[in-house]
Amino acid sequence: MRIKLPPTWKSNTLRLIFIPVVCVKKLGYLVRTVMPSEKFEKVLVLKNINKMESDNMTQNNSRAELVRSSEETKNTQSERTIKDVKIREWIMVFILCFVNLINYMDRFTLAGILDDIQSYFHVSNDKGGLLQTAFILSYMIFAPIFGYLGDRYSRKNIMAFGVFLWCLMTLIGSFMKNYWFFLLFRALVGIGEASYSTIAPTIISDLFVGDVRSKMLAFFYFAIPVGSGLGYIVGSETAKALGQWQWALRVTPILGVIAVLLIFFVLKDPERGQSEGSSHIQTTPWTEDMKDLVKNRSFMISTAGFTCVTFVAGALAWWGPKFIEKGLKLQPDANNVDIGSSTFIFGAITMLAGLVGLTLGCYLSQKLKPRYPKVDPIICGVGLFISAPLLLGTTFAVTYNIALCYVLLFLGQVALNLNWSIVSDILLYIVLPTRRSTAEGFQLLVSHALGDAGSPYLIGCMSDAILILLNKSSDSEWNEFKALQYALFTTCFVEIVGAFFFLVNALYILEDKHKVDKAIQEVTEFGGTIQGELVFNQTTATD
Repeated sequence: MRIKLPPTWKSNTLRLIFIPVVCVKKLGYLVRTVMPSEKFEKVLVLKNINKMESDNMTQNNSRAELVRSSEETKNTQSERTIKDVKIREWIMVFILCFVNLINYMDRFTLAGILDDIQSYFHVSNDKGGLLQTAFILSYMIFAPIFGYLGDRYSRKNIMAFGVFLWCLMTLIGSFMKNYWFFLLFRALVGIGEASYSTIAPTIISDLFVGDVRSKMLAFFYFAIPVGSGLGYIVGSETAKALGQWQWALRVTPILGVIAVLLIFFVLKDPERGQSEGSSHIQTTPWTEDMKDLVKNRSFMISTAGFTCVTFVAGALAWWGPKFIEKGLKLQPDANNVDIGSSTFIFGAITMLAGLVGLTLGCYLSQKLKPRYPKVDPIICGVGLFISAPLLLGTTFAVTYNIALCYVLLFLGQVALNLNWSIVSDILLYIVLPTRRSTAEGFQLLVSHALGDAGSPYLIGCMSDAILILLNKSSDSEWNEFKALQYALFTTCFVEIVGAFFFLVNALYILEDKHKVDKAIQEVTEFGGTIQGELVFNQTTATD
């Protein structure tokens, strides 16, 4: 592909403008060559009818049959129960869950060996937190890119590439002896993980609807707490067993190779929107997709609430094990406390609390939604309101009663984990099928940019700054604990803000869900594409 330069290309200003354009065009050509766009079948019923009239052909009842067929398909899908799920579909869900599990294992392995890493590279809390922040920054930047690609190209190939990339970068990073090179490879890991997280939930949405979809999403998001907990456990225990923290980073790449093979050879990429009988919807330009999402009040407000959740979860996951270990050392009977197993116990509590929280959130949503259709965001908001004082109590109990500390930590994380599958379910029923990967990418960008991308680093910087103020005392261990405790108080305030966003979301969610359902029905019945402003930019009397 040859591109002719303009006569004035030597101008510095024009050169800076023109060269990126050339690069983007070549990149687009490469993407189209390597990953050909999937062909979306466009329904042209009305045009065909007009053509038949002009050709004096006898019309038949084909449009009515099409409408009846799509309605029957939708009704059949909505009436399915978990017992009706086919073995092939179970296998696909299992693969997605397995990859999500090792995804979060890899992400939080470093948290289980953070002290060892800081000692090895001789860095303080701010650079310790920067490791996670660098990972999340690349993760959130590339999430919208993979969201765009996921709505238009082969999702299976994109996921296989992403999983292979993060496995390779994790493995290479484990051999780095310089902190800044190690930081670089942790950032590259985020690129690979972004490709998977934006796309996997949309595949589940294209396989199931209704209660079955909610249950499968809950099953999928079990991998978050379970994988996170296993990351702490595998990281700390592998480092202890083999005597080097680097070996902890070489476990998930082995599992990742298995995941790549399963995705490439076993996983099937379903048609977008097939579970809702809207597989004929054609994609629209990215600018129109983003315009629609920004005007979607429920999507934007739930994204704001979810951002608060990720802020708290990121800070707690990264600094929780270290904070508890420091608190246990200050207990009156510290000699009788097994401080070495604190990371293992923290990981076990994280797994158990996640399983209970996700199950409870899914159960409450399915039981209460028939009577209270707005209940999804209310469950999320109430969960955050309950979690804030429980986690606050955990920070005080850790220095004098270990049993009470673990109980409060468990209950606080249960309340925090109520929302994971619910937030994803909300996104899927308030966004059109052909925009869901884009919406996932945008939500990941915002929630991580303002959430867990900065919270580990921010908490680390705050604790270091507070430690400087407290250094007048001679008890350095007490000062380090108090500095980290005061910094973690920020998370409780953020939870209250997130709860407010979710409760506001309850005011709009039914209206926005109705608009999406109506748009899908109209396009399915009368064919063609969805115009960019069809759903959230129209002010008709019916709305």
